Amino acid sequence: MDKSTTPGALTRAAFLSGLGIAIGGSVLFSTKAIVAKLLYRYHIDAVTLIAFRMLFSLPVFAAIAIWKMRTEAPLSSGDRWRIVGLGLVGYYLSSFLDFLGLQYISVGLERLILFLTPTFVLLISSTILKHQIGRKQWMALAISYCGIVLVFLHDLRGGGNVALGAALVTGSAAAYAAYLLLSGEMVRRLGSIRLVSYAMCVSTVACVGQFFLLRPVSALLQPLPVYGLSLVNGMLCTVAPVFMTMIAVERIGAGTASQAGMIGPVSTLFLGALLLGEPVTSWQLGGTALVLSGIYLLSKK
Repeated sequence: MDKSTTPGALTRAAFLSGLGIAIGGSVLFSTKAIVAKLLYRYHIDAVTLIAFRMLFSLPVFAAIAIWKMRTEAPLSSGDRWRIVGLGLVGYYLSSFLDFLGLQYISVGLERLILFLTPTFVLLISSTILKHQIGRKQWMALAISYCGIVLVFLHDLRGGGNVALGAALVTGSAAAYAAYLLLSGEMVRRLGSIRLVSYAMCVSTVACVGQFFLLRPVSALLQPLPVYGLSLVNGMLCTVAPVFMTMIAVERIGAGTASQAGMIGPVSTLFLGALLLGEPVTSWQLGGTALVLSGIYLLSKK
């Protein structure tokens, strides 16, 4: 029998393909910060940016939502309101704060702060749900936050509203952590694809409604590159990573997929240098290493 067709070889091939999909999804999702920075060069604001992002991703999520509505049991009244809340917190508020913060800080610092989401989940679980945090978990938290402080202090020397930007992105990470905690039970009941598609539709309504409340209709007319970059933001940096992560989790498990996602902050750091001209310094590399080490220890726990 050919070695490539043995069960062991097939298992290894499936694992490697799942790992590759997880890494690809993490890189694509992290690239949204790069795309946002490129869009800001055309003098649009966060309100316009997020509205365009959601409009371009809506057809895919709406199609899935309609399919799920037709093929699965209808939602209860309580679940409908929970999904509205999750969509507003997890995808509208979190994304809006993230894009607002990106106007003031580097993509490297933004990605590192967002990567602290698991630590916010842990802290919220400890303070609100009264879960105990072990000594190793405290050590992982300390290592991660030391890395953030290192990069933050480095970026402060460049001037600007770095503190404001960091605070906004921290709010984004906290909002998404709350979404993860609140959605756990619903994911088990409804399935991740159904829940994400419904929540993204809710978020789109909020983002587009906000745009029309705060901006004139003429703001829809933008230079052609804005539409092209928004399409990339909506499809390659939003839709594709969602499904790539789901496929990866199915093939290699959530633990391995989340650890593969650690490539995200590293890829953002170097893509920022390549596409935006942001410098890669020893401070940033050191801070990134500390954050990744802390999150790795947390994921192992």
